[in-house]
Amino acid sequence: MTCAKIALAAALTLGLAAPALADRPGADWIGIEQATQKAKDAGFEQVTEIEADDGRWEAKGVKNGKTYEFHIDPRTGAISNEHLDD
Repeated sequence: MTCAKIALAAALTLGLAAPALADRPGADWIGIEQATQKAKDAGFEQVTEIEADDGRWEAKGVKNGKTYEFHIDPRTGAISNEHLDD
């Protein structure tokens, strides 16, 4: 196998592995318990799902009897992109 083929194979392998690595909380992130508490502090009575995805915490929760999807900043805990879950 030529060096070019080895480099291409390595690049493809790393490219396929990257999404899996992106779905892990970073070392400098607030913990899942803290993220859940931040959501509750923002008015969510219940957090039904939460996961690390795309460089942030992504969550679902119940607020005022309705289910929402929202993002939680992994460092500050700020809630953003809050919208009704369809």
